Amino acid sequence: MKFDFNLIVIGAGSGGVRSARIAASYGKKVAIFEAGEVGGTCVIRGCVPKKLLVYASSFVKTFKAASAFGWDIGQPQFNWQKLIANKDEEINRLNKIYHSLLDNSGVELIPYHARFVDKNTVTANGKEYTAEKILIATGSTPFYPDIKGIEYAVSSNEALSLEQLPKEMTIMGAGYIAVEFASIFNSLGVKVNLVYRGDKLLRGFDQDVRNFAQESFIKNGMNVILNSNIIEIKKDDNQFEVLMDSDMCLKKQDVILCATGRIANTHNLGIENLQVNRKYNGQIQVDSEQNCGPDSVFAVGDVCNNDNLTPVAIKEGNLLMDRWYGNGNTYIEYDYLPSTVFSQPEIGSCGFTEELAQEHFGEVVTYKSTFRAMKYAMTDIQDQTFMKLIVAKDSDLVVGCHIVGADAGEMIQGFAVAIKQGITKEKLNQCIGIHPTSAEELVTMK
Repeated sequence: MKFDFNLIVIGAGSGGVRSARIAASYGKKVAIFEAGEVGGTCVIRGCVPKKLLVYASSFVKTFKAASAFGWDIGQPQFNWQKLIANKDEEINRLNKIYHSLLDNSGVELIPYHARFVDKNTVTANGKEYTAEKILIATGSTPFYPDIKGIEYAVSSNEALSLEQLPKEMTIMGAGYIAVEFASIFNSLGVKVNLVYRGDKLLRGFDQDVRNFAQESFIKNGMNVILNSNIIEIKKDDNQFEVLMDSDMCLKKQDVILCATGRIANTHNLGIENLQVNRKYNGQIQVDSEQNCGPDSVFAVGDVCNNDNLTPVAIKEGNLLMDRWYGNGNTYIEYDYLPSTVFSQPEIGSCGFTEELAQEHFGEVVTYKSTFRAMKYAMTDIQDQTFMKLIVAKDSDLVVGCHIVGADAGEMIQGFAVAIKQGITKEKLNQCIGIHPTSAEELVTMK
């Protein structure tokens, strides 16, 4: 059978674009379908714009500390509309770069939503297209719980482009998205109510990290409400009222942000026309070859991963194309994935939590340190940094590293390389620290 393309990619996010470009670099005829902006969640409505807002909110602390270092900066003025306008300009610039990357690679961008007809055919804008192989890279989308009045809530997508900076807002959730946005708005002077049904924020993280981070959020002024489910959202003129099963009620809220997780973006994809394997949570289930059932259909990125990380999607797609078209034989490894929560304080993690390390390795030895970073020594800022190493006792391998504090993300990247390569605590002890830095604490812990 003669196909229109060697490869069709559905979704022009980070994983899809990388896959398409690599396939095209091997001389394959590739089409990528995307009805929205090119760049996906990370570039357009996720990691990148959110990090820009994180930077904006972090200046508050910088201004506060400046006078201790001899700076007289007067009274800083903040303009939310200017921030959002500049953010949009930067995202538009990146969007154009992604278009150029596809054009320069020889990938045909078809700007319409694609649906499966069969395992080798999709339809878009009333036309059918065929390919030898089809890659699903549609990512994930915000999840909204079934709550009365949930239509009044916004997701992280809309939170990046609010017309006005709210005076008071309620955030539903306790994961990384919830605490990141809570930190951004809290630092910008918004009264933030963070509501979670459980008894502690950041489920899945190390218990010491959860405790330290939650305490830090509260000290920074967040109103953390635990053991409470939001049962109804009522609109009152241009504001909202939030009712909880704990008999609490939050009135005069300007924004309700729903950050209760994300789900695989498979809506209106037509995969019901195929025998595609699904996980219990609705994600597409893939094997080690990224195949999801039919011999011609594959998936990469958030649509099939619990690790919703852009570099994972990129690596999966790149290596898959290398194996298909470049005689590659390398597979992605999911152990010791480093990650960062861009909250305030920032959280960097790599490897096992203490609880999971005990299950996996047996007896472990932990090393902990809490200190005030030097950058705040002459200021009134009392922020603390927390660091924790987890070591498997039998092998002396460092199997977990967790940092809560300024620049945690920058620090964890380097240590993640060492942990991935199997560094022992003895070898870590032999490293010479860079003084004075916060990172040196990780090579001097006793």
